[in-house]
Amino acid sequence: MKKQKLDLEEKDILESYERNEWRPVKARRAEIAKLQNYARNTLQKNKRINIRLAERDLAGIQAKAIEEGMPYQTLISSILHKYLSGRLTERKIA
Repeated sequence: MKKQKLDLEEKDILESYERNEWRPVKARRAEIAKLQNYARNTLQKNKRINIRLAERDLAGIQAKAIEEGMPYQTLISSILHKYLSGRLTERKIA
């Protein structure tokens, strides 16, 4: 069987698991229901917009979306949602 390569994040998760750092979630059903509700609300799309982008930026977004395995419109929506919820911040370049 072929050994699968892991990226840095996947390696960190595996090492954490192997160090026995993972614990069961208390009130599992309630936690699943809460997370399903978050996902439903996040993915619910009820407004449509048109936006003009530079061709180069759109090509970059489409390439990133392919890497992430999602449609580019979903990636744009996710980026905007993360920014508005404060989970996406500007990085200072040295």
